[in-house]
Amino acid sequence: MPPTTQGAGPADTRAALRGLRGLLDLLDRGAPAEEFARPAARAREAGAAPADLAALDEATDVALRVHRTLGTHRRREAELTALFDTASDLAALRDADAVLRAIVRRAKLLLGTDVTYLSLNDEAAGDTYMRVTDGSVAAAFQQLRLGMGEGLGGLVAQTARPYVTGDYQQDPRFHHTDAIDSAVLQEGLRAILGVPLRLGSRVIGVLYAADRAARTFATEEIVLLSSLADHAAIAIDGARLLEETRAALVDLNAATETIRAHSRARRRAEQAHDQLTDLVLRGGGAGDVADGIAALLDGGVLIHDADGVELARTAAGPLPPPAPAVAASRASGRAVPQDGTWVCAVLAGPELLGSIALTGRPELADADRRLFERAGVVTALLLLLRRSVAETEDRVRGELLGDLLAPSGDPAGLAGRARRLGVRLDRPHAVFVAHGESVPRPRLLAAAHRAARTHSGLAGLHHDDVVLVTPAVAPGEAARTLAAALGQAVGAPVTVGAAGPATGTAGLPAAHAEALRCLSALRALGHTGHGAALADLGFVGLLIGEQADLGGYVKATLGPLLEYDAERGTELLRTLEAYFGHDRSLTKAKTALHVHVNTVVQRLERVARLLGDDWNTPARTLEIQLALRLHRLAPPG
Repeated sequence: MPPTTQGAGPADTRAALRGLRGLLDLLDRGAPAEEFARPAARAREAGAAPADLAALDEATDVALRVHRTLGTHRRREAELTALFDTASDLAALRDADAVLRAIVRRAKLLLGTDVTYLSLNDEAAGDTYMRVTDGSVAAAFQQLRLGMGEGLGGLVAQTARPYVTGDYQQDPRFHHTDAIDSAVLQEGLRAILGVPLRLGSRVIGVLYAADRAARTFATEEIVLLSSLADHAAIAIDGARLLEETRAALVDLNAATETIRAHSRARRRAEQAHDQLTDLVLRGGGAGDVADGIAALLDGGVLIHDADGVELARTAAGPLPPPAPAVAASRASGRAVPQDGTWVCAVLAGPELLGSIALTGRPELADADRRLFERAGVVTALLLLLRRSVAETEDRVRGELLGDLLAPSGDPAGLAGRARRLGVRLDRPHAVFVAHGESVPRPRLLAAAHRAARTHSGLAGLHHDDVVLVTPAVAPGEAARTLAAALGQAVGAPVTVGAAGPATGTAGLPAAHAEALRCLSALRALGHTGHGAALADLGFVGLLIGEQADLGGYVKATLGPLLEYDAERGTELLRTLEAYFGHDRSLTKAKTALHVHVNTVVQRLERVARLLGDDWNTPARTLEIQLALRLHRLAPPG
């Protein structure tokens, strides 16, 4: 019988025995650990003897250890089942990207962390780069590259050993870099576990699990992620081998198709000459030529002029002409390949007229290559004709431009000529004068003609200046846009002075003169490569403009102060006049205003907030004082 104390009866002993039975029942049904204290508590309430209670407490401790062991076994069983399921799932995947996504997703499910991610080693670059993430929100983190030995991941990739940290930013064991620390900080990660992806003795990448709160990863979690990484490495290698096999099959199919294409090319050879000749006889344009070449060669075709401007495109995406290939074709007189694209220079003798690019045909048989080069001859004829027509049209437009900018003329006749060229002078137009310090004038003029045609305007030389007249209601903004476009077209800075807008023909000569003055001012001020109207030049525009908008200048310069004083009844403008009128002396200004010096300081601080921190610089001071004087001279209201 269990030992009892004096006074303890069989009922008390039975209470202790029921407690032991209760512990076994709790173990049997896998009850939570907190329930294991209840049998001993009930035995105490029933008056069990101290010895029985001690035995019951000892049994409770044993039961809890058994409970923990069973829990560990169950968890390990669940982890092993999950690993087997993962291996099965990965084995069923055939796409490399799908395999990588499945790995990081399963790692997140198994460890229950905020973020999981995987990096792959780049043997050529000697680093490891982020490949797939799950739970990441920071773009910089998703594009991170880690040098070997840098950060936690770089150390794992270098040593082929797992590393773990409870708080990465505070852990001195790792080689911290600004790029890595910044990306980790943006992602908000603190606790990080990284294990190597190994194929034999070779490390191909790193698998990570991370949390945004500091924590300690248990040994079981490290073992679990390492086991998953081992399965993942095998799956990644299998997917790689499968992709290589697929690529080999693609190459084999491409070789077969090349043989078939060669046979088709020979059968089409007799038809090709007739079709190309027919393109010329029908007077087709660049689009017709592109369509014909694309149909003959089963590829995409792009035609560019000598400046790289696209003239026609068929069955291909936008692609600038590759300059090295164009130069090589021009030198050899043959079509040349570059990066899977065939390029043929379009020549008229030694002069380069443009180029043709053929995409989608990385391999060309000799017959097809000769056909492609023949297309270059046809295109040369078309571009010569196109240039002749464009030169005639540009000459007509240039003559009209010169007549419009002349002081006298027939307004009705000029408007009619403009309408026939698609220019509506009954709408607001601005005048632009362009200048390029290092740009040959013919090249700048050609770019101006293209810009004018794009905007239904006119361009030409007028008194040796490149001048444009195009629709615009905001000349300054349009000048900035035009300067950028012309600069990009000619590959050098272009300065543009603008004036207007003017409706009809009468105001264009004066606008031209003002645009010339604006261009001169821009160049004198060192604003090369910029575009502007006189209104954009501040007081300089006032000085050189014929019809200066004084009120507009005052409003543009002092508008925030005027509005503030009007709305609040303050005297910021009067304070500013006193400040400048007394040689910027705070003491003299406060005396003139009959206020405390702190009041002057506070008002000037408000001026700085309204006008900007640079209000007291020499350049701004000159403009502000001029505006103050103009405001003082202006009539009331």
